[in-house]
Amino acid sequence: MTLEEFSRVLLLCSGVLLLAVLAVRLSARTGLPSLLLYLALGLVLGEGGLGIPFDDAGIAQVLGYGALVLILAEGGLTTRWDAVRGVLTPAAVLATVGTAVSIGVVGAGAHLLLHTSWPVSFLIGAVVSSTDAAAVFSVLRSVPLPGRLSGLLEAESGLNDAPVVIAVLALTDVAAGHSDHAWWFYAGEAALELALGTVVGVGIGAAGAFLLRRSALPSSGLYPVAVLALAVGAFAVADVLHASGFLATYLCALVLGNARLPHRHATRGFAEASGWLAQIGLFVMLGLLASPARLPSALLDALLVGLVLTLFARPASVLVSLAGFRLPRADLAFLSWAGLRGAVPVVLATVPVVAGISGSQRLFDLVLVLVVVFTLVQAPALAPLARRLGLISSAPTQDLDVEVSPLGTLSADVLRVRVSAGSRLHGVEVFELRLPRGANVSLVARDGSTFVPQPRTVLRRGDDLLVVTSTAERRAVEERLQAISRDGKLAGWRDA
Repeated sequence: MTLEEFSRVLLLCSGVLLLAVLAVRLSARTGLPSLLLYLALGLVLGEGGLGIPFDDAGIAQVLGYGALVLILAEGGLTTRWDAVRGVLTPAAVLATVGTAVSIGVVGAGAHLLLHTSWPVSFLIGAVVSSTDAAAVFSVLRSVPLPGRLSGLLEAESGLNDAPVVIAVLALTDVAAGHSDHAWWFYAGEAALELALGTVVGVGIGAAGAFLLRRSALPSSGLYPVAVLALAVGAFAVADVLHASGFLATYLCALVLGNARLPHRHATRGFAEASGWLAQIGLFVMLGLLASPARLPSALLDALLVGLVLTLFARPASVLVSLAGFRLPRADLAFLSWAGLRGAVPVVLATVPVVAGISGSQRLFDLVLVLVVVFTLVQAPALAPLARRLGLISSAPTQDLDVEVSPLGTLSADVLRVRVSAGSRLHGVEVFELRLPRGANVSLVARDGSTFVPQPRTVLRRGDDLLVVTSTAERRAVEERLQAISRDGKLAGWRDA
């Protein structure tokens, strides 16, 4: 490649990225996941449009896995532990037992309606059974759902990639005639991979958090790089050990994202940027890989499989896996509709193509059309359905933004605290904070100006506070500020 050709490639890539960024605004207005716009952009650039050639399913699979790792890392880093802690068990059951139910129902439907062999039918079921993390994170975070419901959906979408990938790989071997093991062998292998992936992810996340909390890196920009490297490294370590890399990545990122590390906001921003870049590249690439001329012939099959998935398989998986958790009927109804599909099924559809399974190209086209059609149907209906079921939350947030910056060898930290609209820090005087000894509010930024507060200074919504504290007292200071933000100036008096 010459320098001139390289410049043209850079111009094309920068143009694609700018169009993709502008597409997010359109996505926010329509309620559609931006992934569909990225996919359309890829189709325009591909063989049916500008004619950019790309037909290597192997490269698409490898790059797709890399993009999914970044998307899952972003999801874990931006998911709050207190939002998923209470629903982690039902989410895990829905991601495993629910996935198995969905594979069975879709497999039976594909066998009866499409007349495919049983191995290929169950392979279709496995490919389309995973809810997509990117679609769920982008759509549901714009719908003000109750915490229990949004946490359950986010945790499920982060956890179910792992068992689905295992199922797709196993069923691809069966469909190719490369394995004749009994079903229980695959079930045991899947359980072992998930268990080991859990250990790797949590272990690397905890060890990384321990080291980063005790390391004063010379630049704030190094913390996001280190965190993302740990999450990606968790995938690699797990994969080398024949464990679930996707599960290890998500759990490692979840641990790191909730470990109160320095420069959490910078880390979260870097992770979100990486996730956006991965989504854009992934869907543009999948659009390039698709052949628009073949897609219309896959429409009928996609509609049949999609109807089975949406009307029967997803509701059955929700009802069977969550039967013992006594969830409200409104929650079950919303969960049954909110199983959004996106990048994961399309990436997994490249696995049988690479393996050379007979009819695999038809399967890829089917999955691509299914994802597009049913995302167009399901995503815009999420907010109206939530309102109809009485699930929209109108309570103001009481979260408190706290950004931590270490002061190197001084054994001290600076906390940047943002008083949000719903925070009960509003109206509290500085002396009423009763911060631990060694901590002090040193500066307040308000309405474009800054000043050193006095003990009787009253805090207001929108204030930015700089709190200097010893490293040893930092956690206690954060907990005290969070308690007042949640319960008001009298927080802690009952226990005093």
